[in-house]
Amino acid sequence: MRYVAGLDGGGTKTAVTVADEKGVAVHAFTSGAINYNGQDEASIRSSLREIFETIAKVCGGLDRCAQVCIGAAGVSNPTVITRLEASVRACGHQGGLLITGDQETALCGAHDSEYGIILIAGTGSICYGKNESGRSHRTGGCGHLIDDEGSGYSIGRELISALVRAHDGRIPATPITGMVYEQLQLESVQQIIGFVYDKRTNKKDIAALAPILSHACALGDEAALSIAKKSACSLFELVIPVVEKLSLQAGTLAMAGSVLLNNTYVQTAFADMLIQRYPDLKCITAKKDASHGAVLMALAKLAARS
Repeated sequence: MRYVAGLDGGGTKTAVTVADEKGVAVHAFTSGAINYNGQDEASIRSSLREIFETIAKVCGGLDRCAQVCIGAAGVSNPTVITRLEASVRACGHQGGLLITGDQETALCGAHDSEYGIILIAGTGSICYGKNESGRSHRTGGCGHLIDDEGSGYSIGRELISALVRAHDGRIPATPITGMVYEQLQLESVQQIIGFVYDKRTNKKDIAALAPILSHACALGDEAALSIAKKSACSLFELVIPVVEKLSLQAGTLAMAGSVLLNNTYVQTAFADMLIQRYPDLKCITAKKDASHGAVLMALAKLAARS
């Protein structure tokens, strides 16, 4: 029996699904992030070693894993694919290897098909679509320093910003302040500044604050509701060019990622904007995850080689 493995290399973790050559999933697990735009080389290599050691155990040896598909965040950086491939080969995998953007594997998993639209709002944010003529278009996904609006990172940053502005008196007092202090176990703006600019603080640490938004919105806090509306607008902005360029006004859009799936305020505001502009566009939650989509792409690649 031969096996395939699908990896979803997100911003904060990697989800892995191993399946047999008939497509039956036999094992699923998570490991550390493998995003070269957000993690250091040593941690990525460590995560990949752990991943391929587990794959080897599941398959009865890496030689029985005939095809691996990695959908990774950050592959728009031209050096990433080469570096990622070298790291995978160093782990001992000599079989087929397909490395692509995580938006492609997410689309495939969300629709159980390579066609449609996927909007992902997790640690980062991206929208990707492909129509049945084979044309595709992507928006967003350019990293937290210049993009990722509407994402968990963006929301975390906005929450910290609200805390600072409320402290200054630029906006009214907000319960966001106490919630952020409590989660970070800090007590002052000076400590907040120290946390944000500490070299050990990364984007997932900021994104981890995002769930606070739901709690603050539930209290009717104006600052929180404003952040939720701004996030929804940013996500809707990602969708418009994909729908228009691919003529998918009557297609299907799948929502994925912790922000869209867990924050009802962002999700509802986004869905309202979507139905007003595109009443014939169906909006669903993703059917399956991106690691499952990576499995489907790995199976297709394996079949093409056979």
